[in-house]
Amino acid sequence: MTPSSQASASENHAAPREAWDAIAEAYDAFVTVGEEELATQALLLAGLRDGQSFLDVAAGTGGLSLPAARLGAKVTAIDWSPRMIERFEARVREEGIEGAQGRVMDCHALDFPDAEFDITGSQFGVMLVPNQSQALAEMARVTRPGGRVLLVAYGNPGEFEALQTFIGALGAAVPDFPGLPDDPPPLEFQVSDPEVMRHRLTEAGLADVKVDSTHRERVAVDSGQQLWDWCLGGNPIPGMLVADLPEDRRVAIRSILDAAVAERANDQGEAVFTAPVNIGMGTRE
Repeated sequence: MTPSSQASASENHAAPREAWDAIAEAYDAFVTVGEEELATQALLLAGLRDGQSFLDVAAGTGGLSLPAARLGAKVTAIDWSPRMIERFEARVREEGIEGAQGRVMDCHALDFPDAEFDITGSQFGVMLVPNQSQALAEMARVTRPGGRVLLVAYGNPGEFEALQTFIGALGAAVPDFPGLPDDPPPLEFQVSDPEVMRHRLTEAGLADVKVDSTHRERVAVDSGQQLWDWCLGGNPIPGMLVADLPEDRRVAIRSILDAAVAERANDQGEAVFTAPVNIGMGTRE
């Protein structure tokens, strides 16, 4: 399947805006708090400096934009979910961050003039949109010549330990569960192949495109409930998969997750699940 046909077929997997609004509180509580280390690494690779203007696209509650603001950037965070932006703005107020603002906006049609930002980025955001090529072209358009576009997305889904553990628990508790689709894959993995990511960034009109596949996300939990919360809080799809299950099946899934966490827990009772990450970037000509 070509990258363009894969993007078209993947549109059927997109969750609606209301579904993202519904998980905004959980996303903020269970997901955003763990993204700072990876986000900071990506921002430093992109060369973000104090005082630069930075646009975070499909920002969620600020997993990339809050670390950018802490590095001294002047930050604008956009997301199509009003509840996500509300949580981002609440975090900005709580930390007393100056020079950071949130706006509700569709990343397929950015309401900014050309060449507005020094760096434009997205971490675990634009990887999820149905027309990624259009979103990346918009990111390139609003980046100044010589500026950079940054894209952080998941790599090989088979190595995504938290997800595979959750899917395994769901399959054990619900024997007729069909598993994840693979043609096309869920939107999270549309650029899991580094060469597809490289193609998408080049297609957006960027030069000097590089994709670094040496990084991993770390999810640290101390119970099956925490792993459950992270999975359901990070994306509407897991919640949809379990929404109609009777309570005894849901309890069974959490029990299986408890056992999986206990099996890999360290001496402090903490289990770390990792996932491969592709960090891609290119320069606006």
